[in-house]
Amino acid sequence: MNAPATTELPVVVIGAGPAGLAAAANLVERGIEPLVLEAGPVAGSAVREWSHVRLFSTWAEVTAPAAEKLLAPTGWVRPDAATYPTGGNWAEQYLQPLADVLGDKVRYGATVTGVSRAGRDRIVDADRETQPFVVQIAHADGREERITARAVIDASGTWAVPSPAGGNGLPALGEKAAADRITYRVPDLNDPAVRARYAGKRTAVIGSGASAFTALAYLADLTKAEDGTGTHAVWILRRGISGDTFGGGTADQLPARGALGLAAKAAVDNGHANALTGFRTEAIERDTDGRLVLVAEDGRRLEPVDEVIALTGFRPDLTFLSEIRLGLDERLQAPTALAPLIDPNVHSCGTVYPHGVNELSHPERGIYLVGMKSYGRAPTFLAMTGYEQTRSIAAAIAGDHEAAERVELTLPDTGVCGGAGLFDQPDTTQDAGGGCCAAPAVLQIGIGAPATTSGGC
Repeated sequence: MNAPATTELPVVVIGAGPAGLAAAANLVERGIEPLVLEAGPVAGSAVREWSHVRLFSTWAEVTAPAAEKLLAPTGWVRPDAATYPTGGNWAEQYLQPLADVLGDKVRYGATVTGVSRAGRDRIVDADRETQPFVVQIAHADGREERITARAVIDASGTWAVPSPAGGNGLPALGEKAAADRITYRVPDLNDPAVRARYAGKRTAVIGSGASAFTALAYLADLTKAEDGTGTHAVWILRRGISGDTFGGGTADQLPARGALGLAAKAAVDNGHANALTGFRTEAIERDTDGRLVLVAEDGRRLEPVDEVIALTGFRPDLTFLSEIRLGLDERLQAPTALAPLIDPNVHSCGTVYPHGVNELSHPERGIYLVGMKSYGRAPTFLAMTGYEQTRSIAAAIAGDHEAAERVELTLPDTGVCGGAGLFDQPDTTQDAGGGCCAAPAVLQIGIGAPATTSGGC
């Protein structure tokens, strides 16, 4: 198929989540036909799985400008810009209405199982860029289908592939066998069945990000409830406690995100949780009572726990892109030009500057990873970053290169220091000097913080 015919094909967008639907809205605004393929039965299927968790971004920060323009003729009104939606609010009051406006441009129950070039596997060079993309789909009813596309925007996220509890990136020995006692999501303690699983129990929380802060705050709240007597958390940190362990606190320009870290600190300070530093899990064993014993690489053994909440991040699923020539950083599995901006090994104070098509392009022209998936294994992604990504990419596909390279977003200062931290000094505390690395002036807040988080918004 020649290039002019290829431009008449739709742009396939994988995933009807925040970034995918924003991509579709930006394409429609440019007069380009999108086709959104969503594996779940509704828009925002992954977001709905953490519907109980409150975002640390306000409504003003989680709606895309192009989407609002598309929704306006329907009478849709954005909720109070200064309030914080839950995942459920976000899906029901914004994502689903947006998908409904897009109509038959969104297909549900359509799982993408492969992407390639027509008649070309990844080895073949000849006439490669003149060929359309071929997207292979498995439908919920068992049917298979192939769709041709002029470009592919992969906004499938990372939710489906949580990282394991093991400290070396592999599942800990015995982790799979203990799956009945391990969750990789923030539990919904308002669900009676879930609540009963943790009430009165000793739970290990593994992780150092916003999701771990949220779980610690939830468990601390449970300890104060009538049915929570005996509830206790053990917070397992792979590194030591330093000035940035609890995030940016009052220095964070996303106040609810700063409040999360303060809530986690309060949980420790008030005795609802105790922190175990420099503990990199090697194995998970069962004692004679069926409880779990975590064993560290250095041989330390944690006292038995009833449950484990492993919140160690997420990973991109790249299996269905195996026939596409991607340029990915070997550590983060993020686009090579973007990786240096988000690398947690070196990224320090300040913020990742807004970026677009230049940082998101690959050796294979016409394919883009956006949203959470663009960050690979790196944490702390903001929804508005994804919206800027999709605006830039839609402009590039439309041939408006000036608009594609123009920055139309100002991000808030994170107030958080990144970096690998005190990997080999688990008991050392950094000096709390000035700047964003300083320890928060307010060290304790009520556990019922104004907003909790999904860990990436």
